[in-house]
Amino acid sequence: MHKNQVRKAVIPVAGFGTRLFPATKVVKKELFPIIDRDGRAKPVIIAIIEEAISAGITEVAIVAQPDDQEIFENLLKNPPKKELLEKLSPQNQEYSRYLQDLGNRITILLQEEQLGYGHAVFCAKDWVQDQPFLLLLGDHIYTSDIEKSCASQVLDVYEQVNQSVIGLTTMSVEIIHKAGCVTGVWQDLNSILSVTQLYEKPTIEYAEQHLRVEGMAENEFLGIFGLYLLTPKIFDFLEEHINENFREGGEFQLTSCLERLHQQEGMTGYVVKGKCFDTGLPDAYRQTMIDFRKF
Repeated sequence: MHKNQVRKAVIPVAGFGTRLFPATKVVKKELFPIIDRDGRAKPVIIAIIEEAISAGITEVAIVAQPDDQEIFENLLKNPPKKELLEKLSPQNQEYSRYLQDLGNRITILLQEEQLGYGHAVFCAKDWVQDQPFLLLLGDHIYTSDIEKSCASQVLDVYEQVNQSVIGLTTMSVEIIHKAGCVTGVWQDLNSILSVTQLYEKPTIEYAEQHLRVEGMAENEFLGIFGLYLLTPKIFDFLEEHINENFREGGEFQLTSCLERLHQQEGMTGYVVKGKCFDTGLPDAYRQTMIDFRKF
């Protein structure tokens, strides 16, 4: 496989945010505010875009519902109304210009029908073209435990292994049924893993029987962190599932295609040195508001 420099990132934001209803009836969950280290209130999507940019990404695609296109364009492409701009502090006027500069890197793609996360990723196929790309969840934000950002860490591993990389984190057995889970063989203990299986939301019994990783505690497993570096081959499997109408839970999913990608090209797991904050659930969002500034 020829190694390409990674320049593009994809962020699907076309879901309905049902777990945060009724707030999401009027505000997209990707626009919910978080408070950054500088005390600035910013929409979650800005923090995610900045995570991608921190890794050297130069172009970012947001996959949105058609009805939400104008919302994201107003945030990322258009300046504030004159009356608002004049009332902003000099620092916030500067930040407004920064947002427009950021917006120059953004392409808004449309998912005409909401047919699942895998389908949303597939909507970026023509934009990505034949290149590896960074994939970020639209409701997760990240803080790194080291100098390099979480996304930068994942891209660095891709540069080493020249195959798809999936970010991982340690999860307790009690919550593994809510997440994707990975097993494999350590290449670098507690850091880099040759993936042998991916499984979406396993039962505890299945995880204990099939998804254990050598050297980890009995009550711990490797869960998906929410950052992926994928080769464009993933689109072939997504397209095949869509054409054959192969749905899981009524939708086109990503994880089963990741499993096929791993079988054909190999896949590396990387235990990210950092923390992932979920903003897509009420209690998790509340805890993110408390904890995010601390890290």
